[in-house]
Amino acid sequence: MSDLTAALAPRLLSILRIVTGLQFLEHGTQKFFSFPTRAGAMPELVSLLGVQGCLELVGGVLIVMGLFTRPVAFILAGDMAVAYFMSHFPKSFFPAVNGGDAAVLFCFVFLYVAAAGGGVWSVDARRGG
Repeated sequence: MSDLTAALAPRLLSILRIVTGLQFLEHGTQKFFSFPTRAGAMPELVSLLGVQGCLELVGGVLIVMGLFTRPVAFILAGDMAVAYFMSHFPKSFFPAVNGGDAAVLFCFVFLYVAAAGGGVWSVDARRGG
């Protein structure tokens, strides 16, 4: 069993990175392109919501590709920590109550990816990084 888990771990890390990146990217496309549809206008690029959308779009694409994975994931982990404490934590201590579940999960998954790298199916692995 140990050989099987050792063989699967790098691939599962890549799958975790890709799925997380796609989910994160979806938040950016929703802000800027209303896909999937959302209520409200597109945020101004120079606003806090606009900067967040840019991080979601660019960061999501880079995470999906596995390009500059460690530094991008570290930045996005910090971004999600700040988003949680600015937007969700003031409403309640509990993420299930304050709507911050996704921000907490993104934060810790990105922190893990920053430490572990992009896995075998990444541009970084192809480049030898």
